Amino acid sequence: MADLAGTVPLRPRHPVTALAHAGPAAGGVDPLPLAVVASLAAGYLLAVSRDRRGWRRRRTAAWLTGCAVLAVALGPLAGGPGDPRAHMAQHLLLGMFAPLALALGAPVTLLLRVVPPPVGRRVGRFLRARPVHLLAHPVTAVLLSTGGLALVLLTGLYAAAERNPLLHHALHVHYVAAGYLFAWAVAGPDPAPRRPGLVVRAAALLGSGAGHAVLAKYLYAHADTLPPGLPDRDVEALRAAARLMYYGGDVAELLLAAALFAAWYHRRRPRRAVSAAGVGPPVAGATGRIAVSRSVPARPSAAA
Repeated sequence: MADLAGTVPLRPRHPVTALAHAGPAAGGVDPLPLAVVASLAAGYLLAVSRDRRGWRRRRTAAWLTGCAVLAVALGPLAGGPGDPRAHMAQHLLLGMFAPLALALGAPVTLLLRVVPPPVGRRVGRFLRARPVHLLAHPVTAVLLSTGGLALVLLTGLYAAAERNPLLHHALHVHYVAAGYLFAWAVAGPDPAPRRPGLVVRAAALLGSGAGHAVLAKYLYAHADTLPPGLPDRDVEALRAAARLMYYGGDVAELLLAAALFAAWYHRRRPRRAVSAAGVGPPVAGATGRIAVSRSVPARPSAAA
């Protein structure tokens, strides 16, 4: 009897290359994305050195942390084997963890402190533009981040990115940009004209977390068919990637919630300190300006 093992090539039991992307990352680390990340870090440090009033170190640390997370996602994870778990870790770093750290670095505020006044006024007009206001709304940011991820993973867009390096890099740019926009809209310290109140931003965060969790569970339940269009798939590895998406997303959303409520608390703390010092709430005067009413102790009576 002929030896079937010697005549028929055996199919590997764990085809972890199912989620491997084509392009430079398939043969090693692409230096171009890492060069862009290095430029972001260097440009920020240059702006910090030009700020004569002194920039907060925690903002610098946040920005550099975000750049380091981007470097890990675009370096070791991009150049390694195409394991679905590694790819999902890359998505979490690019779309959730790195954008939060970058947003906490307040790059727009730093820019406004170091550029000439005319440039600062143009930046302010840009931030007040209606299209920017629409994009910066938390609901729009949720649609771009969580909705965009669902569009990639539930359609053939993901499989197409495997064959097209340009689309592959474009998806990475989308992950970072949409994640940064969402972190800025919800808890970013940079100026955001007409930013909604705490209730709207907290509701957007809850909606994003719920959508991310539902998408992870759906991918876990349909790992044999999703993402569609893959030539081969390891169902168990895909389910492990869905679990990583579920729990890793929870961690990132908790960090964003902590940033949101910490910013809200710090904005209210000066008001409490002013009230404790005997200063009343702001009162609008006849001219429309805000006037502060101070409580004046009553003059002792003559009988006293």
